[in-house]
Amino acid sequence: MRYLHTMVRVRDLEESLDFYVNKLGLEEIRRKDYEKGRFTLVFLAAPEDSARAKAARAPELELTYNWDPEDYTGGRNFGHLAYLVDDIYALCEKLQKSGVTINRPPRDGHMAFIRSPDGISIELIQKGDPLPPREPWASAENIGSW
Repeated sequence: MRYLHTMVRVRDLEESLDFYVNKLGLEEIRRKDYEKGRFTLVFLAAPEDSARAKAARAPELELTYNWDPEDYTGGRNFGHLAYLVDDIYALCEKLQKSGVTINRPPRDGHMAFIRSPDGISIELIQKGDPLPPREPWASAENIGSW
């Protein structure tokens, strides 16, 4: 058995791709439109996984966009997505500058949580040992739920 992907339904494909690709830094691996079923699948992978995903199917995030409008609630009901990152402080700063709320700041230099436009909880984990605590993150409060 091998883990393949996590699927999340998105209400606005362009907004979701802006978040996952332009802000979070994932790469689009492949996309397929299903005219008969009226939906689009977009598979994304983390930069370190993209070559493997194209060749051997490394873990991916599958965005499912149904062409007919639907509301999705309880984006946290399955748990969360998690990504290992090179510098949690730098990524959180980049995300914050691009308008993403850091729901659980990386006070410990190890872990932070954000949410996608569809309310999917995403955990960011520092690669290797935690970074030394530093401001403004060390004293930052939680915002909303994560």
